[in-house]
Amino acid sequence: MTEALTAAARLGPYFAWTPWDGSARWRPFRELLDPRVVAERVELGRDTLARMSGLDRGAIGERAVASITFLGLASRLLSPLLGAATIGGAIPRADPGQLWWQPVTGGPLPIAYRDLTAEPCAGWEPRRIAEAGLLDLVEPLLTVFRERYSLSPQVLWGNVASALGGAAGMIADAPSPATGMIADGQPSPAARSAAIVEAALDLAPLRRSADLVRPDPRRDRWFLVRRNCCLYYRIPGGGTCGDCVLTPEAERHRTWRAVLSR
Repeated sequence: MTEALTAAARLGPYFAWTPWDGSARWRPFRELLDPRVVAERVELGRDTLARMSGLDRGAIGERAVASITFLGLASRLLSPLLGAATIGGAIPRADPGQLWWQPVTGGPLPIAYRDLTAEPCAGWEPRRIAEAGLLDLVEPLLTVFRERYSLSPQVLWGNVASALGGAAGMIADAPSPATGMIADGQPSPAARSAAIVEAALDLAPLRRSADLVRPDPRRDRWFLVRRNCCLYYRIPGGGTCGDCVLTPEAERHRTWRAVLSR
């Protein structure tokens, strides 16, 4: 289990969970299921956006910041799981009681773990991997954000899809040393991560939230296209994300070509 997460961590900081060392700086992850703690994280994000943009804090909508905050947390929960399954050969089975976090003001939220078990990914059956707890950890957090901020479940599950699609893209674009532990004859990390995400998109909570597109059939590179929006466009000057349903097709295709030309 530790080996799978160690392999995932090679992909970058969004994929890294660290072993819990008992230090007082770690807070139980269950605190993030408290609406008051969630509100603290959202207000921190709101203050940060105001400072970075020079906007008045009142111009930055609370619900939009809540959606973006949830997207960032979903990325920190799902990226290590997808990375471990894709290149580590096992998907960790975690619940909030086995995780800890640190309240930083910026960058990926530090997460630590203890006593995790794992589901081996032998045979690379994408749907079985997706069903093996991939969404279990993020769903309770989603419920807190939905109830505290009256956010649409479609928007929040779209954020989950976006987090998975972003992680799969980072796996596909990772340099070879990070993904070089794959045995010969197996599908590439990009193909495996896309297959797991595609299987997840067929699960009930994520169904009709997004699609995976493979612009060049000669390349193992898929891109997620959401069927909804994370609400970032509601922040003055925010614009739309690359996977957003509101992004013009021409702009989307330019982005894809730029990635594929690297």
